[in-house]
Amino acid sequence: MALERLQKILSRAGVTSRRKAEQLILEGRVTVNGEVVMQLGAKADPERDRIEVDGRRVRPPRRLLYLALNKPKGCVTTLHDPQGRPTVMDFLRGIKERVYPVGRLDYHSEGLLLLTNDGEFANRLMSASSRVPKTYLVKVNGPLTPEQEREFREGIPLYGRRTAPAGLRLIRRAKNPWYEVRLIEGRQNQIRLMFRHFGRLVEKLKRVRIGFLDLGSLKPGEFRSLTAAEVAQFRSMLKLPADEHR
Repeated sequence: MALERLQKILSRAGVTSRRKAEQLILEGRVTVNGEVVMQLGAKADPERDRIEVDGRRVRPPRRLLYLALNKPKGCVTTLHDPQGRPTVMDFLRGIKERVYPVGRLDYHSEGLLLLTNDGEFANRLMSASSRVPKTYLVKVNGPLTPEQEREFREGIPLYGRRTAPAGLRLIRRAKNPWYEVRLIEGRQNQIRLMFRHFGRLVEKLKRVRIGFLDLGSLKPGEFRSLTAAEVAQFRSMLKLPADEHR
């Protein structure tokens, strides 16, 4: 394999983002074949050289995987759970490579979740600066007023910082209505907290789209690999080189 910049190798391996990898290098926490490297332009061969961060070896993935899973309710979006609850990893039958979730859906939520072993792809997609929209179907225990809907769309104060403008559309009028919510940020439990701000509780929450990618016909617990065209489209959205997924 050709020589690559160290920060790119660390990012691709899922250690951290390229920008944070540069900081690790400047702090003298990265070694190549036992030698500390502190130059940002330094390169290495990830196949031949022994690259370590804080004494732990960094191994690039042999094959880059990009998976779409329909996460069921009643499992956590982690690799392991200390409480012994089911995790999304339990559904990846036949996948031998180590992959990890891109972002999260909470225990009681369901829907589209991406998993990968491409660290740079994951870091870029989760970055607030990517502004990739995510769309959800949400059932709540009562309707919002027109004024509350306007506030929801414009942004509300949440832990001292206003939420970004959001999409909100009533799709089923009822005592317990359904809304379509579209976010370009992903703070923890954001949708539940936004509705709670108006005295409404979320009864069901399902993510149905990330960017252009729909949940499609995947049943809860089912997953599939993204097509080469889908990966290329995501990489274009994220301003990543088009050929790095090969």
